[in-house]
Amino acid sequence: MHEKILILDFGSQYTQLIARKVRELNVYCEIYPFSKYPRPDASVKGVILSGSPFSVRDAQAPIPDLGEVKGKLPLLGICYGAQLLSHHYGGEVMQSDSREYGRARLNYIDRSHLLMKHLAANTQVWMSHGDTINALPANHQVIASTEEVEVGAYAATGEPTYGLQFHPEVYHTTEGKTILKNFLQDICGCSMDWTPEVFVESTIAELKGKLGNDRVVMGLSGGVDSTVAAILLHRAIGANLTCIVVDNGLLRKNEFDKILDSYKDMGLNVTGVDASEKFIRGLKGITDPEAKRKSIGKSFIEVFDREAGKLDQVSWLGQGTIYPDVIESVSVNGPSVTIKSHHNVGGLPDKMHLKVVEPLRLLFKDEVRKVGQTLGIPSSILNRHPFPGPGLGVRILGEITREKISLVQEADDIFIETLHRSGLYDRIWQAGTILLPVQSVGVMGDERTYEYVVALRAVTSTDGMTADWADIPHEVLGRISSDIINKVRGINRVVYDISSKPPATIEWE
Repeated sequence: MHEKILILDFGSQYTQLIARKVRELNVYCEIYPFSKYPRPDASVKGVILSGSPFSVRDAQAPIPDLGEVKGKLPLLGICYGAQLLSHHYGGEVMQSDSREYGRARLNYIDRSHLLMKHLAANTQVWMSHGDTINALPANHQVIASTEEVEVGAYAATGEPTYGLQFHPEVYHTTEGKTILKNFLQDICGCSMDWTPEVFVESTIAELKGKLGNDRVVMGLSGGVDSTVAAILLHRAIGANLTCIVVDNGLLRKNEFDKILDSYKDMGLNVTGVDASEKFIRGLKGITDPEAKRKSIGKSFIEVFDREAGKLDQVSWLGQGTIYPDVIESVSVNGPSVTIKSHHNVGGLPDKMHLKVVEPLRLLFKDEVRKVGQTLGIPSSILNRHPFPGPGLGVRILGEITREKISLVQEADDIFIETLHRSGLYDRIWQAGTILLPVQSVGVMGDERTYEYVVALRAVTSTDGMTADWADIPHEVLGRISSDIINKVRGINRVVYDISSKPPATIEWE
C-alpha cells in the first residue's frame, strides 16, 4: 500500500485545493466526508482537517470522531479544522467582531517549530473566517500571529497536532506550499515519491490482477480522460479491451472522423458507430436542458448496449471517471445539488450487467494529463479542450434541429481554428460556440437580415472547478466575428461571454 494522507472534508470550498497542493508535493492523498473516513491503517501518514462554512459553535456543526487519529498520527487543522481542535479539547472559540477575510501578514513566526521553518518574515497568508480562537487548550502554544489574529497558528506539546487559522492551500498564501511541505515531509515523514510514473506502473499491475483474462468494453470520446483510461487498460489487458466511438450527431465539424484517425496509431481496438439520426430524432421538440441531457443519455445507452452486445463474454465497462466526480458523489451532506446530469452516463453498467473499472478515479484533471504524457499519448489529444458529453446538444439553446447543428458546427470550427492559428488554443482551458435561441436584426449589403446570434465562450482554469474568462485580443475576436458572419449564412451577430465561474458555469446549459 502506498503511503497516503487522509483529508477530512467539512464542506469547505477549498478542500479539493488542499488535495491538489498535497499531490503537487508528490504525496498521495484521499478526501473523505468527516463522518465516513476509513480507520487509518499503516499506510496513513497523517490527517488534515479542512475548513467549513459552519461555525464550531453551531448546533449542527460537523464534529468528527478523532479517537483513532488525535495524538496517534500527525494532525493538521485548517481554519474550521483548527478551531474544532481548539474548541473540543479545552480551548475557546468566539465570534469575531468582524469577519476576517482576505490577505494578512504573519508578524510573529516561531521557526523553531517544524511547521513554520523556512518562512519569510511578514509572509502573506489568506484569512477566511467569522470566528476566532480566543484561548488554546492546555499544552498548546501559538507559533504564528498576524496583527489582528493572535492565534494564527498553533502547536500542541507532546503530540503532533497543529492548527492554522489561515488557508495554506490557496494561491494568496504565498508560502502555503512550504508549510504543507513541512507538515508532509518533516512531521508526517512522507517519502514524497508519488509520481505519474509510479501511478502508471502500479495501476497497470493492479488492472492486470483485477481483470485477468476478462474482456472490457469502453466508450471513447476522443477526450483526455477516456483516452488515458483506455491506454492504461490496453497496457494491462491488450486485445481484451474493445473501444466504441459513437457519433451522436452533436459533435464538432468532422470530429467523428478526426477521433477515429487519432486512435489509428495507438494500437487500440476501436469501432466507430454513426447513430446521429437516432439521437437527433429523439431530441425533436425538447427544449429543457436537463431533458435534452437525459434524452441523449438514453439514446447513448441504447446504442452502446446494442454494439457491446455484439461482443463475446464482456464482463467489465471501462470509464474515464476522474477524482472530482468521485468526490462530488460522496460530499459531506450526501450527493451535491444537481447542477447538471453527470457526464458519465448513469444506468449503463446495470442495464448491461457489467462491473465497472475506472483507472483514473483517483486523479485530478491535470494529473490525468501528466499520466498521459508518461504513457506517450500525443499532445494533440492531451491538450484537447474538454467537450461536454452531450456535445452541441447543450450548446444549442432551445430545440435542436439539423439546421442549428450545422450553424454552430461551422461557427465553432472558425472559432477553434482561429485560436489554433493565433497560438491561443493551448493557453485556454475550454472554448466553444453557443447558438442562442434568439434572432437579431442586421444589415448585409443593402438587405435587412433577421438571423441567429452566437456567443463565444473561452475560459482559463486549472481543473474546471473555477474559471475566468479568457482575455482574447480584440483583433482576434474581431477576425473571428467577421469570418463567422461572412461565411456562415444564418448568423449575423457574434457576442463574447465575459462571465467567470462562479457565478456562471462554463457551459450555458
